[in-house]
Amino acid sequence: MKKNPMSIIEDSFLSLKKYLELNTNDTEAVFTASFIMDLQKETKQILEICNQLNQDADFIQKINQNVNPSFSRGGLLKTEHFFLSDIIELYEKEQGKKTEKQVFVLAYYYDALRNKYFADENSVNELNQLVFTESFKNHLSKIKKENKILTSNAVENRYLLPEVLAERKNNKLEEILLRYQNFINFSFDKKFENMESFSNYLGLDLNDYNKNKKEIENLPEGDTLEKVLKELNELVGLAEVKKDVLELINLLEIQKKRSEQGLKNVEITLHTVFLGPPGTGKTSVARLLSRIFKHLDFLSKGQIFETDREGLVAGYVGQTATKVNNAVESSLGGVLFIDEAYALTQNTLGSDYGSEAVNILLKRMEDNRKNLAVVVAGYTEPMKIFIESNPGLRSRFNRYFYFKDFTSDQLYAIFESFCLKSDFTISDEAKEKLTDTFELLYRNKTESFGNARLARNIFEKCVQNQANRIITLKELSNDTLKMLTDDDIPELNEIEYNFES
Repeated sequence: MKKNPMSIIEDSFLSLKKYLELNTNDTEAVFTASFIMDLQKETKQILEICNQLNQDADFIQKINQNVNPSFSRGGLLKTEHFFLSDIIELYEKEQGKKTEKQVFVLAYYYDALRNKYFADENSVNELNQLVFTESFKNHLSKIKKENKILTSNAVENRYLLPEVLAERKNNKLEEILLRYQNFINFSFDKKFENMESFSNYLGLDLNDYNKNKKEIENLPEGDTLEKVLKELNELVGLAEVKKDVLELINLLEIQKKRSEQGLKNVEITLHTVFLGPPGTGKTSVARLLSRIFKHLDFLSKGQIFETDREGLVAGYVGQTATKVNNAVESSLGGVLFIDEAYALTQNTLGSDYGSEAVNILLKRMEDNRKNLAVVVAGYTEPMKIFIESNPGLRSRFNRYFYFKDFTSDQLYAIFESFCLKSDFTISDEAKEKLTDTFELLYRNKTESFGNARLARNIFEKCVQNQANRIITLKELSNDTLKMLTDDDIPELNEIEYNFES
């Protein structure tokens, strides 16, 4: 009887000593301890991505619609099942007899994705013996057979995970394709020049996905500098930042006029450092800056590409360059926004991949200095240390915008803006309770104070409380559906608990 792929594997494949035959001869090692460590880092990152996709219930429902019911037996397969099925297909795509190293890599991925087991470098000697045993190879054949997902289509859909991600325009697609590339690199020492060449290798048609990316890059229809400035002024607070942006605009406009009259200009960098706590509007201002630079003809497109350490740094040497180059390519003509950029040089694991990312980024900034703006953001002190850590960073980033915590009045104004956008009103009693709440939260704030994120969290809690309050009412008028009362405002301890959890 066919084994149900949803069932739990009781024993980890790579931990099974029973596959080690007593008469196994000493053999030459086919992989090293450092290679196993690289596999461990890589597969842990894959599971992180899978866990994120598993939180998207719509995505899980959509991708499982393609599975043959006889295979899933009525259950929902998780992302890691589809990932494993796809890499088995990739593994078999490469013709010829597989080496012990190639067999081991697939077995390692299987154990990581299905069993959450990560063989470590301490067992390298045993593992080097294990891959030569016939029992190991026979068991792997069984694994391949039982973990290739059968689809409900007449024609087998070979790479279901990336195809569904592309169809849904999911931003995890490029990350998944990079992980597939890494698997091929680990297994067969095979590299691809770029994502397009790898997509062609898979036979994936990503035209619609890439078209959608280009559409996202376009500015809003009828966008003008005046509209951008109106949006900037409508942001709550940020008086100093708004002043800095207007002064930068004045400088750039005068530079343009000087150029038009044939006068020389000093070179002005668009690269900027945003300093301040989370939830203070750094991302929002970066998005506006990208459009401003476009309208002033200092950038050609005006889009923004948002990323962080995870989006730039890979788990082993060689793939960090790919991630940084992909981020830069997506940002050309616009702004590359790197949140918590100081994390690039704060790797506690001791590897130098973050520094590698910085050095590659600096080179790309120099190569594309006339059509790329990089904005790095994060807490004030760590960001200052980050900039001072590299002479190249110091020379390219000399413009600083300072973002401060929102005051209690500004937090209330942000809460009101959420209400306005979502057709909610606030009773007088609720206004008074909210005002007191924000004053207490601001007075007792710590370094991790949520700012606008805190206001959004409270708003969402209010909406949930209102729904619980009115659901049993027989008649729901328009006013009832819109009104938030003091009963809907969460107590202080509820808000604190919400943020700790």
